[in-house]
Amino acid sequence: MQPNHRCCVSCRRVAPKAEFWRVVRVYPDRTVVLGEGMGRSAYICPQAACLRQAQKKGRLGRALKANVPEELYQTLWQRLEGADQAAIALLPQALSPSSPQP
Repeated sequence: MQPNHRCCVSCRRVAPKAEFWRVVRVYPDRTVVLGEGMGRSAYICPQAACLRQAQKKGRLGRALKANVPEELYQTLWQRLEGADQAAIALLPQALSPSSPQP
């Protein structure tokens, strides 16, 4: 694996870490948070299929060696829906031609 590349705990895809969501078991209090903090980390793709599998099979909890609270999964689903809404908002702009076609 190349430097600064990570692997999704669900689909096992390897990519630059900026493409993933980071879930952290914070040291020393063992709380599980999204994004920031020092401690054991797990990475997951921002895709519904990966999040569904990770939640169903407990892959985040297994990777972090800690229980992942349901509120964290709800936050991830909300974040995913927000990203989908932003992509839909940008879609008409991406499809419209910048100059008229003859």
